[in-house]
Amino acid sequence: MKRWETVLVILLIAVCTVNSLASPYFLDVHNLFDSTQAFTEKAIVALSMTPVIIGRDIDLSVAAIIALCSTLVGWLATLGVGTAGLAAASVVAGTLAGAFNGAVITRFRIQAIVVTIGTMSLFRGISYAMLGDAAYTSYPDGFEALGQGSLWGLVPYELVVFAALAIAFTAVVHRTVIGRRLFAYGNNPDAARYSGIAVDAHRFWFFTINGAMCGLASVLLTSRIGATRPNMATSWELDVIAVVVLGGVSILGGSGTLPGVILAVFVMGMLTFGLGLMNVPGIMMSIVSGALLIIAIAVPLVLRRAVARRV
Repeated sequence: MKRWETVLVILLIAVCTVNSLASPYFLDVHNLFDSTQAFTEKAIVALSMTPVIIGRDIDLSVAAIIALCSTLVGWLATLGVGTAGLAAASVVAGTLAGAFNGAVITRFRIQAIVVTIGTMSLFRGISYAMLGDAAYTSYPDGFEALGQGSLWGLVPYELVVFAALAIAFTAVVHRTVIGRRLFAYGNNPDAARYSGIAVDAHRFWFFTINGAMCGLASVLLTSRIGATRPNMATSWELDVIAVVVLGGVSILGGSGTLPGVILAVFVMGMLTFGLGLMNVPGIMMSIVSGALLIIAIAVPLVLRRAVARRV
């Protein structure tokens, strides 16, 4: 019980138990796999947001990057670009947007929250300038398979992509020198610099990778819903940050685990799926999600203070 991941496992079991009692459709295997498509794109971005936050930064432009990449995909589709080209263009555009964030933050030593608030408006504004109230809805044959297809008619491709990325990010953050350096400068950036760690270079690349994951999530989302609108993925940045913090990552940086974030993804996903089966309004889902976020931030702080008093 000293590990936050244990609490998340218990919470996940509790959510699934309550949902299964409340709805006979919850434990249907097809329904469970289908439900993952509703949160997999956010989960992919949460994976790359985790090292950003561990490193004492934050990226509020992720939803706007998703909208910008989707707009590019829709426009290129009107020019006759194929599915592979659209996917590549989305990832490249997201990578460039993330690199822009990272370059401005590290080159000019500006707070990440300030820069990404600005680029959030910039990227979203470009989408609105290109589309206005219109939408792109025509895509090449086979494009819909990226976000709607599945293995053996059961496991969504999106879930397979998320699983592969989850393994890769977990390995990098917790099993490599890069990960050790991340936690070092997340705890004390000045000490990390004096010890020879290229802090700004690491921060730049983590922002760049975060942008690339936004580009990947964008093409999957566009494929799944079959349309591009400038207001797509609105408020996703808050959902992504909520999942990361619920996963045990300190908003102040320096601590957290990828397994915790992965568990939090499924806690939030199964909770939302269950509430949807019970026809709970979306506003109530937001209230529940907000309450969980507050609890996730408050409980560790309360426990630390209690331990400190006992010592």
